[in-house]
This record gives sequence, structure tokens and C-alpha cells, in this order.
Amino acid sequence: MANTYTQIHLHLVFAVQNRISLIHDSWKSRLHEYLTAIVHNHKHKMIAINSIPDHLHLVIGMRPMQAVSDLLFELKRDSSRWINKNNFVKGRFQWQDGYGAFSVAKSNLPDLVKYVQNQEIHHSSIPFLEEYKSLLNEFDVNFDERYLFREIE
Repeated sequence: MANTYTQIHLHLVFAVQNRISLIHDSWKSRLHEYLTAIVHNHKHKMIAINSIPDHLHLVIGMRPMQAVSDLLFELKRDSSRWINKNNFVKGRFQWQDGYGAFSVAKSNLPDLVKYVQNQEIHHSSIPFLEEYKSLLNEFDVNFDERYLFREIE
């Protein structure tokens, strides 16, 4: 549309079902490439992506032609199918319901990209649930503890 200008940057976070550590180093770079292709196919821009075995972070530049929830639905559905089709895990792979989506100012992108790239180091001292609650608090998002990402019961 003529005369429409946007600058939308999002930090997206989602976890493996029951936070089981299933994302393995042997195929995680292929997963990142697959997710990047989905983002690009929807005309958005992947700025950074990284994962540790139980969850994933993406930083994207998003065009306003698609709802965030629709993009996350497609990312999770399509990547789950791809993981299962390639038999990367025993049993059935599934992402946990829900996600975090946080808007980010362009001036904060360099620090966020470093943060995402250093997930392995970051999580050597901070558990995922603590990190996630910190993000929710930092962005002033009200939440109910009962509905946060669950660990194995």
C-alpha cells in the first residue's frame, strides 16, 4: 500500500512440549534454517535465531500483513511436521502451547541479537522459566503462573 511505512521488530520465544530437551546440536542449525525460510516465505525478515535443547528465540522484522499469532501457528506447526518427518526425535515432537512475543525498539536490536546468540552461555546460569518470567516482567506483561511453560510432570 502506498504511503504505508512500518518498523516492527519482535522477540519471539517458544518451548518444546513439557520443556523436554529435544533440540539436538546435530540438527538444530537445520531447524534454524527451516524456521528462517518460513519467516522469509511470509515476507518477514529473520534478524537472529538460536535455540537450546528446550526452547527457541527468534528476532524478526515483521511486516504488518500477518497477525503474530498466525505466524507463530505456522512456525510451530510446520517445524513440528518437519522434525517428525525427518525422525529427528524418538516419538512425536511437539511445541508447547503458547509463546512470548515482545516488541523491540530498533535501537535495542544489537543488544538483543547478542543476547539471542549467547543463549548457551546465558542458560548455564539462568534457567529458562526464570528467564521467561524476567522477560514478562521487563515488558510489563501480566501473567498467571499456572499458564507458563510447563516442565515435565
